[in-house]
Amino acid sequence: MSRKHPLPLAGLAGLFLAALAASAGRSEEGKAVELFNGKDLTGWKTFIDPRDGGKTKPEDIWSVKDGVIICKGKPFGYIITEKEYGDYVLEVEWRWAGKGGNSGVLCHVTGPDKIWPKSWEAQLFSGSAGDIWLVDGFKMLVSRTRQDPNPKRPQHYFRMKTDKPVEKPIGEWNKYRITCKDGTVKLEINGQLVNEGRHAEKTKGKILLQSEGAEVHFRNIKLTPIGAGK
Repeated sequence: MSRKHPLPLAGLAGLFLAALAASAGRSEEGKAVELFNGKDLTGWKTFIDPRDGGKTKPEDIWSVKDGVIICKGKPFGYIITEKEYGDYVLEVEWRWAGKGGNSGVLCHVTGPDKIWPKSWEAQLFSGSAGDIWLVDGFKMLVSRTRQDPNPKRPQHYFRMKTDKPVEKPIGEWNKYRITCKDGTVKLEINGQLVNEGRHAEKTKGKILLQSEGAEVHFRNIKLTPIGAGK
């Protein structure tokens, strides 16, 4: 009959620590929340630039077809989440219809509705997606090496230089992955890290998609909370 030898205490301790680490990794991210249900704009509200004078209806700018949010781009305005979010990974896919243009994903949005509310922007401007804009006085530390030298635009920070193209050709889908945690933000486009900032003055707020002059499409808008269960 063979005799079983007890596992050394050091081995037990190692297994225990490994189990704790695995558990922490699982609790780091919570269950994903679909911000767009693929059918309508439930969970979002619409704002149109007051300079339009009420001539345009929200449905003339924003519509949903085949699981895609279609934004005509004119007049200026946005859709904004009804809820606030903090510490998350946000995934958004977008493409340009016909030709490129301007739009953006604004995060940590607070304050009254206007063009444009206090927030920081993950830029979508074709050819410059991944730039960061600090909107309406929002404060966050971004590398000065990427700060726009134009004295009229000190709140604009260029994306990092990369070895391969960041954006896909006009008409093809691109994917943003925006990570926000404890005042630090990171932007990834199509799997590449393109920008980051630290010490954001606000760590939560609403999320906004811009109508800013050109037709742009959005789909697969998903938010995964970070730190769930801690």
